[in-house]
Amino acid sequence: MNSTADRGTVVVSVRLVGSMQIGSNVLEVSDLMVALEAIGKTKSIKGLSETLGLSYRTAWCRLQMYEVALGQPLVRKTRGQGSELTEFGAALAEALTSAVAGLDANLGRETRAIEHRLRRLLTGRSEVLTLAASHDPLLIEVLRELPAEHGQIRLSVMGSSTAVKLLLDGGVDAAGFHCGALTPEQADVPFSGVSSSAGLVPRPLFEREQGLLLAPGNPLGIRTLADLTAAGVRYVNRQPGSGTRSWFDRMLAKAGLSPDAIQGYAVEEFTHQAVAAMIACGAADAGLGVRVAAERLGLDFLSVGWETYYLAANRSLASPVFDELVAAVRVRAAETTGYRLSKEHKS
Repeated sequence: MNSTADRGTVVVSVRLVGSMQIGSNVLEVSDLMVALEAIGKTKSIKGLSETLGLSYRTAWCRLQMYEVALGQPLVRKTRGQGSELTEFGAALAEALTSAVAGLDANLGRETRAIEHRLRRLLTGRSEVLTLAASHDPLLIEVLRELPAEHGQIRLSVMGSSTAVKLLLDGGVDAAGFHCGALTPEQADVPFSGVSSSAGLVPRPLFEREQGLLLAPGNPLGIRTLADLTAAGVRYVNRQPGSGTRSWFDRMLAKAGLSPDAIQGYAVEEFTHQAVAAMIACGAADAGLGVRVAAERLGLDFLSVGWETYYLAANRSLASPVFDELVAAVRVRAAETTGYRLSKEHKS
């Protein structure tokens, strides 16, 4: 009999298998995709035969069978260049590849959910879930204090767009992200993919106030974004892909300000605390960040607005761990300056 430790090693592999029925003909999607890709890459029937491990004659017959079933030519001969996909063949290849890529992402998320459930059933042990999240001081504090009774959460801090892409691709169980003053539906890709995916559940965790972090007493008299372009003002930015950086760039564009006019625009840090620390030690004069980061280091704060921070997870995960996290974070947000409950969860 296998030990509990052996049963704890659970790896699930799920692959997409599908077919297309056209009249009385049934075509396997994966086989058709391989054939189209081989022709597209090798530009020859010989390349198709080698890819499929078939004789030249058999590969040619396979291709003719596809064309008869589809009622359209897939390949045309080119003088001195072998063979190439017809416009129909190229369009079909693109459509199949795009569809399978989207389905593969869903399969990746469902595979992770199955693994978690099986591991819990086989071992009875609490699970370790993965969370990719944009940096937030309050969220990190709550995660450190969260009891591991129903499982643990392994956090990786990164930009909002990177976190969301990982979730959409099935690389993590959940993502924490923000879109500035926009909702996921209003934001560009990848954020819009969260709300449009039936397999994901986005939940507003809290709203938080962002603004310009300034040296104590605001000695340079910064009052607007335009003041950041004044001579001698040193700005410290967030990294590309972070929600804060994206929001700052949108505000600059709306105000008609060029990033090139801001000294230090290319100087980047990866957390709100790091931006605040740069200003507190005199290495920079201003940077965009959350109010709590300014207060903890005694900095001045010039508010630019409130935004919603979201937690999105796989709908099939069925784990109480994230429910506990959401509840704990909302309690802390209700009692912390610079945070408030989102409108959807005010009682």
